Amino acid sequence: MYAEERQQAAARLVLTRGRVSVTELAEEFDVTSETVRRDLGVLERMRLVRRVHGGAVPAASLSAIESGLDERDVTRSREKERIALAAQRFLPDDGGTVVIDAGSTTGRFVTLIGPGATFVAFTHALPIAAGLALLPEVDLHLLPGRVRHTTQAAVGSPTTEALDRVRVDVAFLGTNGISAEHGLSTPDPEEAAVKAALVRAARVVVVLADSSKFARDATVSFADLADVDAIVTDAADVPLPRALLEDLGIELVVA
Repeated sequence: MYAEERQQAAARLVLTRGRVSVTELAEEFDVTSETVRRDLGVLERMRLVRRVHGGAVPAASLSAIESGLDERDVTRSREKERIALAAQRFLPDDGGTVVIDAGSTTGRFVTLIGPGATFVAFTHALPIAAGLALLPEVDLHLLPGRVRHTTQAAVGSPTTEALDRVRVDVAFLGTNGISAEHGLSTPDPEEAAVKAALVRAARVVVVLADSSKFARDATVSFADLADVDAIVTDAADVPLPRALLEDLGIELVVA
C-alpha cells in the first residue's frame, strides 16, 4: 500500500469511528507508530483529521471524506441492526406511502420489513430498491437520476424534480452528521439536494442514525432539526439538549 492510499484509508477510519488511536492504526496497516504519526500530520495539514493525545478525531470543522456503502455497512453493524428494528414502528398502515433514503442503516431497515407489508415505496437507492423488490405486496417506484458509485443512489435534477412531485406519509432518512448548529448534513452537495427533497416530500421525517453521527458536521446541511419528527438511535446520551428536542417536538427512540 502506497503512503497516499494508507493515509486515505486512515482518514476514512477516523471519520467512520469518530476517534482512532495511533496503536489501532499501526496495527491496522502494519506500520510503526512513527509512520502513523507522520500520516496523521499530513492529514491534519489537509484538514481531514485533528490530532489528539494518542490518536486522531475527525476535523472539528467539516468532514471531507465520504465512506463507501460497503465500508459503512460493516461499521457499527449491531447498532444499525437495533436501529433498523426499532424504526419498523414508523411504517404506515397498509396502503400508506414512504420514501426511503440511501444508506447502510436504511438498507438494514428494508431487510427487516415483513413479507406481508403493504405500502407504496419510493427510493433513489439501488440497494434499497433491490430489497423492496423482494416484498410482493409493496408497490415500488424507483426514482430517476445519475447513480453515484459511492452510495449507489441516484442524484441530480431528475431525482429532485421527481421528488418534488411526490407527497408521502413517512420519509426514512440517513445522515452523516447531526448537530444543533448545522442540522443534518452530508459530504456531497448532490446527495444533500436529494436528501432535502426527501424531507420536503414527507409529512413525517424519521432519521435513522447511530450515536457516532451526533455532534458531527459534514460539509453540506440538508435539513434543520426542526424538520425532523423522530430520531431512532442506539444510545440515550446523545449530545443534543433534551430541552431542544422537546421544544422541537422530536421523538427520540433509543433502540
